[in-house]
Amino acid sequence: SVCPLSRDYDGFVCSLLLPEEARRSSLALRAFNVELAQVKDSVSQKTIGLMRMQFWKTAVEEIFRDDPPLQPVSGELWRAVRKHSLTKRWLLRMIAEREKDLDDRAYRNLQELEAYSENSQSSLIYLLLECLGLKDVHADHAASHIGKAQGIVTCLRATPYHSSRRKVYLPMDVCMLHGASQEDFIRGSREQNVRDVVYDIASQAHVHLQHARSFSKSVPAAATPAFLQTVVLEDYLQRVRRADFDVFHPSLQNRNPLLPIQLYLRSWKKTY
Repeated sequence: SVCPLSRDYDGFVCSLLLPEEARRSSLALRAFNVELAQVKDSVSQKTIGLMRMQFWKTAVEEIFRDDPPLQPVSGELWRAVRKHSLTKRWLLRMIAEREKDLDDRAYRNLQELEAYSENSQSSLIYLLLECLGLKDVHADHAASHIGKAQGIVTCLRATPYHSSRRKVYLPMDVCMLHGASQEDFIRGSREQNVRDVVYDIASQAHVHLQHARSFSKSVPAAATPAFLQTVVLEDYLQRVRRADFDVFHPSLQNRNPLLPIQLYLRSWKKTY
């Protein structure tokens, strides 16, 4: 079966901790997400990226007609759609958002980054909830905030990688507020104004996690396996705080070797 391990290690580990009946479908959804996410990095021209996205739009339509294209991720996705009657809208929303993102420019403001995160990341969590057989408004509300936190953290985590390629996607309004230029990030500056930008953005991710947890009492315990990613997000936010919000700090480049154990403990406690 499809294994998005190399591109989404944390997500892969989270999927392994899902109940048996949702595990394979979750891996299919994460592999689909990875396919979409890597289009932007792997194409030299926007036109080719658009063609890839068109392939996936058509593939989703064909999957829902019970005629999936002969492609490994499509086959697994078709199986998941049939098994859990997944909502087509969420899959198409993930594609549409990644397609918009091919424009390759910085987010104008934090709201724009949040909207991107909601459409690309929260949609994935709504689908994971469907794999768990859950239709619950409180769970959806938590998923929305966790997806936003996920998108914001992903943007921060990828900053050193993008900066080394002379690209900066961090929200322009936050950068301007602290007088940090794109060039500061491209140089890998560790000055206070650059740290202030990181602090503001990381704080917003933290706020979304707090929001998601504020109504955890109303969320059914059966939904919590879909929210295991919160452990990964919290881990990064704690580490960036320890690095005093220096997004280029070498300690942030390494993966926390204890994460799988922490994820396992959290899944066992049925909390998020």
